[in-house]
Amino acid sequence: MSRRPGNPSRRFGDGGGGLFSTSKSRSSPILSVGLLVVGGLFIVAYLYKGGSGGFGSGLNSVSRVEGDYLCSGEVQQAIPILQKAYGDSMHKVLHVGPDTCYVVSKLLKQEETEAWGIEPYDIEDADNNCKTLIRRGSVRVADIKFPLPYRPKSFSVVIVSDALDYLSPKYLNKTLPDLVRVSSDGIVIFSGFPTTQKAKTADVSKFGRAAKMRSSSWWTKFFLQINLEENESASKKFEQASTAGSYVPKCQIFHLKPLH
Repeated sequence: MSRRPGNPSRRFGDGGGGLFSTSKSRSSPILSVGLLVVGGLFIVAYLYKGGSGGFGSGLNSVSRVEGDYLCSGEVQQAIPILQKAYGDSMHKVLHVGPDTCYVVSKLLKQEETEAWGIEPYDIEDADNNCKTLIRRGSVRVADIKFPLPYRPKSFSVVIVSDALDYLSPKYLNKTLPDLVRVSSDGIVIFSGFPTTQKAKTADVSKFGRAAKMRSSSWWTKFFLQINLEENESASKKFEQASTAGSYVPKCQIFHLKPLH
């Protein structure tokens, strides 16, 4: 049956002489609506499932990117494990790294714990809590490529996350020993795992250079070159506490002894 030009003003449900008979005009809208509903359900299920594509995988990929370059969130999760590993040494802590306001806030919630922080880079859009910590002097912005404004052994434990990944060996040779200098009981380093993934443009613009993710063997060799000893006792206690607490680190974690 050839298609006849119809009257644009007439709809499929109109009686007599339409494109379809009356029986078809009644069933077609119902069928169309049904197909639309079923199709919509399939689309929603696809977008939210955890497989490839869709919103679910998008969120996973974002978290992987952040996990490659940001370990400050990992520090917050590891605080209970660090407390078990270091015991009373966690009473006076310095955290160095991006998002230090959040880490310091978490530490201050622990009983009998004093905490300070150093933000190595400019703080953009700091919230009220962060501004309060800065006003109190608990958090300060300082370029860690220069000597820290603290006396030797000012803190019991120094925790560093992400900051060292953006420093070249030239500056690491000076910065890392200085971080160890201000600790009395040791230093804990959270560093990203090596990856072939390139740093995001936002990271490069904020930190001035792309993050350099180094292997554990590279770090171990570097520690020896600058005469820093790994704290095997603290490392073992941390591993035992991690196993007991079902904690699986997403970043590399190194424990160094303080200077004698």
